[in-house]
Amino acid sequence: MEITVSYEQELQFQAKRRKATVDLIKIISELWYEKSIELVLFRNQLIDKTVSEILNLHEYAEEFVEKPISIFDTVEITKSLKSIDLPPSRIDIGKLTFEYKLHEPLEKNILSFVIEKLNSSNDVKKMTPKDVVLFGFGRIGRLVAREIMTKTGAGNQLRLRAVVTRGKITKEILEKRASLLRYDSVHGDFCGTVQVDFSKKALIINGTTVYFISSDDLKSIDYNSYGIHNALLIDNTGVNRDKLSLSKHFENPGISKVILTAPGKEIPNIVYGVNHKKYTPEELDISSAASCTTNAITPVLKIIHEHLEIENGHLETIHAYTNDQNLVDNFHSKYRRGRAAGLNMVITETGAGKAIAKALPVLTDKLTSNAIRVPVPNGSLAILNLNIKNATTLPNLNEIVKKAALNGDLVEQIKYEINDELVSSDIVGSAAPSIYDSKASLVSNEGKNIVIYVWYDNEYGYSHQVVRLAKYVSNVRRFTYY
Repeated sequence: MEITVSYEQELQFQAKRRKATVDLIKIISELWYEKSIELVLFRNQLIDKTVSEILNLHEYAEEFVEKPISIFDTVEITKSLKSIDLPPSRIDIGKLTFEYKLHEPLEKNILSFVIEKLNSSNDVKKMTPKDVVLFGFGRIGRLVAREIMTKTGAGNQLRLRAVVTRGKITKEILEKRASLLRYDSVHGDFCGTVQVDFSKKALIINGTTVYFISSDDLKSIDYNSYGIHNALLIDNTGVNRDKLSLSKHFENPGISKVILTAPGKEIPNIVYGVNHKKYTPEELDISSAASCTTNAITPVLKIIHEHLEIENGHLETIHAYTNDQNLVDNFHSKYRRGRAAGLNMVITETGAGKAIAKALPVLTDKLTSNAIRVPVPNGSLAILNLNIKNATTLPNLNEIVKKAALNGDLVEQIKYEINDELVSSDIVGSAAPSIYDSKASLVSNEGKNIVIYVWYDNEYGYSHQVVRLAKYVSNVRRFTYY
């Protein structure tokens, strides 16, 4: 066997790759903190990533687009962005690099190519930052807080100003709130700083003050007295779900918009990317971000229906256990949920079938649904068994979803997964609410029945959908290039 590359050459190449990645990290940070320009790689976040994590993302990118996407290519594309006058933006350097490589032989200058691709950024209007109040500080509330604070940057978009919780706020309770924000058994440590300032009854997160306000009802807070004006309130409690109760938030000076992080009644239920454009931000004084399961399966269902036309089907969600269940066997108001969550698979109901119809009315009465809670703390799976009108093949089915994950309105929502060994822990931390398992899909012999497996991080992926909707209703969506 002839060895053409020596071990020493391999070492030198790896050193060059890692040095180039360090250069990329430096530019990513400069663009973010100096110009509010966030760079991603095929929608995968790059801020606060390590050298190894970024190199692994490049390997995924190469497999995803089936074309070489090297760190040296993305560094050159990224360098060109530094010399362009851009508004606050979110730019996919993976897609830019992929499109540039399609022009081989590469005759066009990289800078000229990037300027041409990002030309529409000149039409972006100036944004007015939006104050945010979190009403409740549970699993979703804390992850939304992490995401907002990690992405505050120069403060051009969402600004977390306060958190409302029940009960008296003592120094001990504030310390516990800080600890829960810093450390998470599922999602790891918060990549930021959290300090307690009891004199203000606040947490100082990444150097900025976030007040903690005690309230046992919806209408006893003067947010203006905290310097909070025209704010968006995100209700994470799950207690108030109808228009009447949520409207009470407006009786507090300083609140102008409300988002519910659960399915709502008599208000728009929105899966961002699927049906948000049916409403203008001005229309959405009160809106719901629907449920984690609805956000996971609706994007894929939309694409499948547009291409293959769904006639009917059944959805089975294999869902991580939740705080609603008992840790040990005990009384519960609902059947089966009283049994120990960490020891049992628990069949329970889900409103996903009906909830999907609120975002996709074309599927009304076409889908049944059920759920099984399983002994994992996070990371869920939806199995979609669908009968379709237009016959298909497995390669064609995968290609339909892959194209949607690469181009179009759902690139933030659908991740096309190519891992043969994918399991639930692998998808924890994914910002995409819908992860299509291309290796698990099935198509019947006649092509009229398909079975699709969609993974989702029911906490992290959903929280990102909440933040996306929050930016939309607040008119602080940046220029994006996907």
